Amino acid sequence: MRRLNHLFAAAALSALLGVAANAGEFKVIANSSVDTAAVSLDDLKSVFLETKMELGSGHVVPVLEKSGPAHEAFLKDCLGKSDSALSTYYRSLVFTGKGSMPKALGSDADVVEYVAKTKGAIGYVAASAAAASVKTLEVK
Repeated sequence: MRRLNHLFAAAALSALLGVAANAGEFKVIANSSVDTAAVSLDDLKSVFLETKMELGSGHVVPVLEKSGPAHEAFLKDCLGKSDSALSTYYRSLVFTGKGSMPKALGSDADVVEYVAKTKGAIGYVAASAAAASVKTLEVK
């Protein structure tokens, strides 16, 4: 019984460390017009699922990466969806007239450039990506 408890504890610790490792694979960035320095995980999810289009006192525009480790980690850790499930979700928003497909760009550099020049833009890039022209938001 004691050994089983140790195995369970080890498995739980491994799972937690895996989530922490994934969270370190991306950072959330925003245009300088976005008037907040931090965003809750729930608000971030709502913005990218287009159920909430404001952070702080201003309108925000989500932008996605098309693929890659940061994209996969963001989908898993923030949205709880696979890439195909997210595409299906966005298509249903478009079909019902309740939303639109967010812009999806091919690289970290493209996302940083778009966010830097687009008022209200919010996106994510690899944690190691150069992003001096935008602000990095703390995810709580």
